[in-house]
Amino acid sequence: MKIFKYIIAAAASIALLSSCSVLKSVATNAMKAGSNTGSAISALADELKVFKNIDLGSITNVINLGQVLTGAKSVAGASKSFVDNFTSGLISGAAGKINNSNAANVVNGLTALTKMDTKALKSAALKAAMTGVVNKVSTNDPGVSDTMNQISSILGMLK
Repeated sequence: MKIFKYIIAAAASIALLSSCSVLKSVATNAMKAGSNTGSAISALADELKVFKNIDLGSITNVINLGQVLTGAKSVAGASKSFVDNFTSGLISGAAGKINNSNAANVVNGLTALTKMDTKALKSAALKAAMTGVVNKVSTNDPGVSDTMNQISSILGMLK
């Protein structure tokens, strides 16, 4: 009977350590996703500031747009804990452009992207990341104009 107590205690300890490890991994993944998204948003904001538009023929811009869409997908419908860690990463990755006062609005803007047709931009971003070649995306492609308007809205929230 005593041996069962030790086995149960050992199993409980292993389960506790495993759950802590999983939770830490989820938090780390959320922060990394947020940081990558913040960095992409920052780069797009710089592009918009300098050139007054986002060139959809630029491989860097298309990959950054893909990263923003990936970040939006990861945060939409996520747990509060994930969103909190994502937001921390978002702020740290955005080179000072996203802060505590505008972060919630940026996250809401990202969530809104998930309700849009982003297939053309996602496809272009994936191809650009895999091949190093970008096929210029047209604002006439399905969903691109609405998606770019939403991204511009997000960029307008930055300081």
